[in-house]
Amino acid sequence: MRSHDPFGTCRNCGCQIMWVKTKAGKNMPVDPTMISYRRPGAGVKAKEKIVTPEGEVVCADKVSSESAEGFGYISHFATCKARNR
Repeated sequence: MRSHDPFGTCRNCGCQIMWVKTKAGKNMPVDPTMISYRRPGAGVKAKEKIVTPEGEVVCADKVSSESAEGFGYISHFATCKARNR
C-alpha cells in the first residue's frame, strides 16, 4: 500500500480490491464486499479462507448474516479471474 487508501485495482484483472494487513504484517488483496462467515464443526473442512478486518485469516464457510460467527473478506487470490485461468 502506498497511501492510507485501502482500495486499489488488481493489476491482473482490473477489478477493485481492498488491502488488509494480516496478523503476520503482510498486505493481502481482498474483494471489497464484506461477507458473513461461520467456522464448520469439528472434522468438517471449510470451503473458504476469509480475512477479518483485524487481519486474522480464518477457514470458514459463507453464511447468512443471521447465523454468522463473524464478518470478513474473501482473498482476491481466490477470485481473480485473470489469475485463475
